[in-house]
Amino acid sequence: MIRYNLRCEKGHAFESWFQSSTAYESQEKRRLVSCPACGSVKVERAIMAPQIVSKKGREAAPPAPAAPAEVTAPSESTPLLMAQERELRAKLKELRDHIVKNADNVGERFPNEARKMHYGDIEHRPIYGEASPEEARSLIDEGVEVSPLPVLPDDRN
Repeated sequence: MIRYNLRCEKGHAFESWFQSSTAYESQEKRRLVSCPACGSVKVERAIMAPQIVSKKGREAAPPAPAAPAEVTAPSESTPLLMAQERELRAKLKELRDHIVKNADNVGERFPNEARKMHYGDIEHRPIYGEASPEEARSLIDEGVEVSPLPVLPDDRN
């Protein structure tokens, strides 16, 4: 896990934990990292000083205190983050339900059907189905526009 000090475009400072730097970059690119104070998704990493302890000072040196953040205490920001997460989940579920209602489920035929539509072999229509990560990458490499169907942990479908 890695902790980043973050700052939004409005100057609000806050911190957040990520599985890795790659996980942070992926979430930032998909606009999933947002300021708990104002909701802005224009967020960047703030300058952080690493904590370095010399061999001599390991036993006696207490850990350096974290830089003060301009955000409210975690107990106050948690309900806001939970509300934002619930709202995001609701929107993703709404999107998923709309796709399922208005598109044809072509199952395992998805990669072939998507290719046929892309190359003009069959008429375009909204579809969804299954594709392995390799098949999805191949479609994207060919210029076929595909996106994963949002699936949430609490989905029972």
